[in-house]
Amino acid sequence: QVHLVESGGGSVQTGEAHRLSCAVTGHTTNNLCMAWFRQASGKEREGVATISRFNSATYRDSVEGRFIASVDRAENTLYLQMNELNAADTGIYWCAARIGDCINDWLNPQWYKFWGQGIQVTVSS
Repeated sequence: QVHLVESGGGSVQTGEAHRLSCAVTGHTTNNLCMAWFRQASGKEREGVATISRFNSATYRDSVEGRFIASVDRAENTLYLQMNELNAADTGIYWCAARIGDCINDWLNPQWYKFWGQGIQVTVSS
């Protein structure tokens, strides 16, 4: 069973950088497609980034060039480096995983079987 635990949430100022972590236990990240999702108040959950077991990352347009997803295979940990944060980045963030390859429809949360508990990120001016 894949178990995911996020950490690093909190409050930051507009324009600052922040990093989220997602510790993975119960399965090696070498065989996981992993992703970050988020949900702002009153909005639907949306995919932020996905990273394949081959370290190929894909981002939603609004974070492209600002966010970087990475995996430390030795630590079995997924990261999301978030730069130039703005109020639209506020929300609950989840890491998610599916065993095997990523798929083209990576923005759809239904394809990920394993989820962390979620962590709040608040960006204020």
